[in-house]
Amino acid sequence: MKVMSFNVLCGGRGQNWWTKRKPLVRDVIRKYDPDTFGLQEAHYRWMNYLCKELKDTYDYVGVGRDNGKRQGEFSPVFYKKDKYEVIETGNFWLSETPEKPGKGWDAACIRICSYAVLKDKKTGEKIAHFNTHLDHVGDVARSEGAKLIAERADVFKGVPTIVTGDFNVNPESGAYKTIIAQGFTDARTLDKNANDVKTYNGFDENTPEMIDFVFIKNGFKVKSCNTITDKAGDRYISAHYPVLAELEL
Repeated sequence: MKVMSFNVLCGGRGQNWWTKRKPLVRDVIRKYDPDTFGLQEAHYRWMNYLCKELKDTYDYVGVGRDNGKRQGEFSPVFYKKDKYEVIETGNFWLSETPEKPGKGWDAACIRICSYAVLKDKKTGEKIAHFNTHLDHVGDVARSEGAKLIAERADVFKGVPTIVTGDFNVNPESGAYKTIIAQGFTDARTLDKNANDVKTYNGFDENTPEMIDFVFIKNGFKVKSCNTITDKAGDRYISAHYPVLAELEL
């Protein structure tokens, strides 16, 4: 299966404004044809657009982080509806009160994680896909959020699990080390031929950072994991490049 993580950027400026980039985002998703993918910074208008454009192939789970409905950015999990049946789904907030919207610890923003447990309609195999966007300010919030996600994923013991997201940290950070300590592996580290292109480009690549990841646990093998650097001529698709992992059970 192919899995993608993609921060589409909620806004932007000038030619990088989201409405000017939205067909580029759609096209790169169609091109790489992931079986499941997690988005970050997808506000309700992004969701409306992508759901309409991708409706023949994908459905999704997720809610707006501000009120658990439509307000605020989504961290949705999209999945191929002809391939997978949804067994269970949920949303929780990265805070001391994860069952309701609110900021956690030292976070600057409300942060959410959405997930789906999916069953392959042909093979009967189950996978779990969690998707999130960690805080851009709070170190404690990032580490505690990563820990909470790992704990929630551990409920589905033995089920092959994916965690995608914009973690707003590099591999030397506390949050990255926290999720690794919980038994997850950065898929990129298992691909000896993976490119080392940083995922955050900021539309100019002057200050690139590796902050978007695909983590795996419980039986996945990695065939490849790379940063996707497609552009439309000289135009960037987003301030982040997507990450694409090809996995096997």
